Amino acid sequence: MPENLRSQIVTQGVQRTPNRAMLRAVGFADGDFTKPIVGIANGFSTITPCNFGLNDLAKRAEGGIRVAGAMPQLFGTITISDGISMGTEGMKYSLVSREVIADSIETVCNGQSMDGVLAIGGCDKNMPGAMLAIARMNIPAVFVYGGTIKPGHHNGQDLTVVSAFEAVGQHSAGKIDAAELLEVERKSCPGAGSCGGMYTANTMSSAFEAMGMSLMYSSTMAAEDAEKADSAETSAQVLVAAIRRQILPRQILTRKAFENAISVIMAVGGSTNAVLHLLAIAHAVGVDLTLDDFEIIRDRVPVLCDLKPSGRYVATDLHRAGGIPQVMKMLLSRGLLHGDALTITGQTIAELLEGVSEFPRADQDVIRPWDNPLYPQGHLGVLRGNLATEGSVAKLTGIKHRKITGPARVFESEEACLAAILAKKIQAGDVIVIRYEGPKGGPGMREMLAPTSAIIGAGLGDSVGLITDGRFSGGTYGMVVGHVAPEAAVGGNIALVQEGDSITIDADQRLLQLLVADEELAQRRAQWHPPKPRYTKGVLAKYAKLVSSSSVGAVTDLNL
Repeated sequence: MPENLRSQIVTQGVQRTPNRAMLRAVGFADGDFTKPIVGIANGFSTITPCNFGLNDLAKRAEGGIRVAGAMPQLFGTITISDGISMGTEGMKYSLVSREVIADSIETVCNGQSMDGVLAIGGCDKNMPGAMLAIARMNIPAVFVYGGTIKPGHHNGQDLTVVSAFEAVGQHSAGKIDAAELLEVERKSCPGAGSCGGMYTANTMSSAFEAMGMSLMYSSTMAAEDAEKADSAETSAQVLVAAIRRQILPRQILTRKAFENAISVIMAVGGSTNAVLHLLAIAHAVGVDLTLDDFEIIRDRVPVLCDLKPSGRYVATDLHRAGGIPQVMKMLLSRGLLHGDALTITGQTIAELLEGVSEFPRADQDVIRPWDNPLYPQGHLGVLRGNLATEGSVAKLTGIKHRKITGPARVFESEEACLAAILAKKIQAGDVIVIRYEGPKGGPGMREMLAPTSAIIGAGLGDSVGLITDGRFSGGTYGMVVGHVAPEAAVGGNIALVQEGDSITIDADQRLLQLLVADEELAQRRAQWHPPKPRYTKGVLAKYAKLVSSSSVGAVTDLNL
């Protein structure tokens, strides 16, 4: 594409005069009409601390674009706070918001013929939503992460939002009183920024840095620190340079970039949601990525970082220890990263990491030495069996018992399960089944942070299994398996499980098996009927009609 082709549209011919007149009203002068027009997709809102500081970053990016000789056009995108909507009907809109964000950015940028886009996001779905749009449009783009929240502090412990969820379980189990629960709630989220552990937001920001779509070191900066605003301005200038050089997302988002992202996610102990989102982005850009690719990379990449939810540290600690570039250099030096992958700067990964040591600093223990990893293999495993013929996703590390066989405790919704846990009706050895919470069945594939945190808080994290066709928060850990596909709503075998059936979860064999004879399952299937849709109008009804299986990223344009 010739330089500034899109913005030249507004300069050509008499018929474009009305367009120029309207642009003058928003600040264009005579000399501006031949400059690149750059969209700033701003996810600012006061809905969540994750996005609370984004407006300041947008303003710095706007200034950076002007200084670099381009014309910024600022527009808004939406967000849903996963943490606030967690455990409610509103959480059904969370994954849906990924598609709404993607559609809105694509619509504005293509509708206004923009030359490039700088997307700014904070909460979990902001990142994959923006990258889906970027992959579809293939105009020069950069992602600016809003930054991580700083940890709260109480009784000498670092707190995150997950601490509040786990405190609910502790209170229910009689381990803490109401006053202590209130103190944890008061101190868990001290200011602006996304959830502080290696949860979904920090996982996806780290993945985008590894893929070359965000600047080095930017994914672990704190939202409230000055370097985050400086990075936003620098990102804007890098983007304008990429527009002039026509460095396009599909030159960056290659198979090698996805493999780099998966390797980094394994090394930092990232969220299970990364599997869902990377599959979706790969679909948008036309890269052939499957669940099996995560297993292949898991087998060769160790967990190097001791990060929450199952570890000790938060993202700001990782940043001080050297950030994602330190982890990437350790992988690169051992042949586990594609150094020739291109980045938005025009440089390769290897070039950007040239000055980084392959050895972590000795004065920190957030990033472990290569010969002393936290775990010898990656933590995100793909489990299959008759309960997940298309696959399911689990965190395989941080658990004491890697195999459990126990009686099924079946719940048709997250709320029913949580009520049973809080009422102390779940016993050690049980395998909880939460179904009809998948992409279609929910709809929206809710995250199950409330019940999983309640299990941890009750002291049952090492003795109770949980499987679901829904998702998990990045803050979840324990013997839990999500993304079970096919989901219950489309007739997956998870719909046929009955109370008391024996289920095996085996992390080492990557097995999820219902111990019921095939003949019995066939009889149950003959009596099963698809449930009526929970929503018949509006965005959730449209989503349920379009969405695909979680095993291919829960995308909404698979069969179009």
